[in-house]
Amino acid sequence: MNVLDLLREAGVLLWVLAALSVYVVYLVAVRAQVLSKMRADPTLTFTRVHAALMQQDLDGARREAARLQTPAGNVLRAGLDRAPAGIEASGAAMNEAILLEEGRLYAGLSALGTAAQIAPLLGLLGTVFGMVRSFLVFSTTTAPTSTQLATGISEALVNTAGGLVVAIVAYFGRNWLRSRADFVLLQAERAREALVAWLMEAQLRRQGVLTGAPIAMYEPEPVPASVGS
Repeated sequence: MNVLDLLREAGVLLWVLAALSVYVVYLVAVRAQVLSKMRADPTLTFTRVHAALMQQDLDGARREAARLQTPAGNVLRAGLDRAPAGIEASGAAMNEAILLEEGRLYAGLSALGTAAQIAPLLGLLGTVFGMVRSFLVFSTTTAPTSTQLATGISEALVNTAGGLVVAIVAYFGRNWLRSRADFVLLQAERAREALVAWLMEAQLRRQGVLTGAPIAMYEPEPVPASVGS
């Protein structure tokens, strides 16, 4: 019995698993493409928005933020649009924007999680059908041949393997997409926290309380190379 014969004897549930696998691969590919467009480095935009605010140029800061078509840019625009109403209003607008962006970023992940849970159960169901089919051979035949028994056993094993493969792909894809979405969301949260600080600094400068060079943006220290590397 070759591979095609095994697949042919696996029953209807294998076709269900095949359709589910196509959906999982399609969803992972689409979401990966969407998230890749949101991973643009926002550092340059942050620098320009900060510089514009230090010059009391709110419209210029809005124009710079509009160039960044990512969740971080959307959060900046939401905060800058509400900036004339005060820092608290700006922060509330950015919180609302982050909630909306979070829904966009994690779209489809629950479906992948559901697929990862359902696929092994479908495979197990196919296993049960295959074993029942093998036992029926015993009930209808006094001395069943190995070929008759192999049909049910192959159905059981192929469905089990198919369910596990689909579950592994869905689980891996879900975790991979979540890590990419977490990175994008981190940039959006960074924009929210930074803009509040910039607006406070701009307000203090406008009131004459704070003078001198603008406060530099935080940059993490480079990780020192390990000895012998």
